[in-house]
Amino acid sequence: MKKFLILYKAPVDAMAQTFSASPEQQAKGMEAWMQWAKKTGSQLIEMGSPLTNARQLGPDGKTTTVKNQIVGYSILEAASMDGAIALLNGDPHISGWSADALIEVHESMALPGT
Repeated sequence: MKKFLILYKAPVDAMAQTFSASPEQQAKGMEAWMQWAKKTGSQLIEMGSPLTNARQLGPDGKTTTVKNQIVGYSILEAASMDGAIALLNGDPHISGWSADALIEVHESMALPGT
């Protein structure tokens, strides 16, 4: 089985709305995530978490604040890219949360010599 890094992307303002949601609204949103996790089963290696406060580090050692659109991650295991994408069917991130929400799927490569 191969591992896949799932990057959840959304506009910064969509995340701001999420952070300002009521506890009841947040609980309802988490319920959808937990249903998806249950459906995905053991192929969901790591549920991941929302991401915030991004910093970019350059070759000169300086850091800058980043306002990118990567707002969370998960790690899946599947036989192929198509299999990983199939597991994302019904994922709450792209099931009506924000019209501009996207998911990137990255296949993990084996390190040479390992």
